[in-house]
Amino acid sequence: MNLKDKRFLVAGLGRSGIAAAKLLKRMQISFSLFDGSPDFDRESFYEKNKELKGAEIFLGSLKEEQMLKTDILVLSPGIPADLPMVNDMRALGVWIWGEIELAYVFSKGRTLAVTGTNGKTTTTALLGEILKNYFRDVKVVGNIGIPYTSVAADTTAETVTAAEISSFQLETIHTFAPEVTAILNITPDHLNRHHTMENYIAAKESITKNQSENDLCVLNYEDEELRRFGTGLKMKVTWFSSLRRLDEGFYLKDGTIYFAEAGKEKEIVKTEELKLLGRHNYENVMAAAAMALGFGVPSDKIREVLLRFTAVEHRIEYVTEKRGIRFYNDSKATNPDAAIWGMKAMDRPTYLIGGGCDKGSDYDAWIESFEGKVKELVLIGETKEKIAETAKAHGFTAVTMADSMEEAVSVCYRHADSGDSVLLSPACASFGMFLNYEERGRIFKEIVQSLEE
Repeated sequence: MNLKDKRFLVAGLGRSGIAAAKLLKRMQISFSLFDGSPDFDRESFYEKNKELKGAEIFLGSLKEEQMLKTDILVLSPGIPADLPMVNDMRALGVWIWGEIELAYVFSKGRTLAVTGTNGKTTTTALLGEILKNYFRDVKVVGNIGIPYTSVAADTTAETVTAAEISSFQLETIHTFAPEVTAILNITPDHLNRHHTMENYIAAKESITKNQSENDLCVLNYEDEELRRFGTGLKMKVTWFSSLRRLDEGFYLKDGTIYFAEAGKEKEIVKTEELKLLGRHNYENVMAAAAMALGFGVPSDKIREVLLRFTAVEHRIEYVTEKRGIRFYNDSKATNPDAAIWGMKAMDRPTYLIGGGCDKGSDYDAWIESFEGKVKELVLIGETKEKIAETAKAHGFTAVTMADSMEEAVSVCYRHADSGDSVLLSPACASFGMFLNYEERGRIFKEIVQSLEE
């Protein structure tokens, strides 16, 4: 595709948009920039991103004449693809791309991609480590925190790229075609963005839309939607299950992960050998192993990494122990289903910090998972009243409201006894109180480390 004569407009000037602009600059392609905030500080932006100095920046809203001068609009993931401005440009014939599509068009080599409601980051990080144990040039990118566009220009025919892809990013792919994909699970999330569960499911499943019959898709057999979806795919499908033995695929049985193929069964790893906790993480292990094995990585190379891999930051991350109380950071649990997995991993009486920005979720199943484990629920953020009402409806009344993370941690520390755990697992997005879940998790850890013993 010849893009030299195309005029690009990059919308959203956060980390993703900046990386996209820098890629276009490096490729010597004409572009302008746009941010919806009329108060955006151009001078500060240019000072921090000197290579973009001189690029035209539009703020607040776009005039039709500016839209008509655009051939391709590159949306940052945080910008909904159905905004009136985007729809207007689409109607004018402007191509709507996301950062993933832009990066893929300019990248070389081979690509593997992971999506799903929960477990994406852990699975992608683990997959990346496995690939690095076998291939010489591996990039790990996407929703994991490294924009794909920031490395696309440095890829070669020998590069292997492992990408974590969110539903937001999948809304704007067109030619993106990984050799190996995985959909880990699909549970309600981001319905404030996608509007309906059907739209959300379609976004997740679109990761396979450009794959050929020679490619591979890894799917969770225990997800009813994915089980239905997998039966109609043209490419090879490898299943994994944490609840039953499979005749073909990866499965967990009696504390051991196996791979079954052509009537033969091979032990991959015992769960007691892993440094990861919880059944959800065993599913992540199976998904990463299935992707790597299907991509040609020998099983012994896979096993070497499985034995040494530790939990990613902000996902049931052990922080420290004070006065016999263990602290865990599960800030990446930004929806109830992810938070349920955090609860399942706890093996001590737990003081739970939850709440945050409302994404249209309901919290019934999360509250039901507390039974016998949660001694007190400490709530922060805009959802605290909603969650408290849900807890009350389920007969759980050990609820305390807090106005800040500092207060929430303090309440837990004062009330907890030696042998208890304190778990930050919010079941909500971070916006409103924090920039993102990473900042939320870092602040939690800083507060915990400052507690006096």
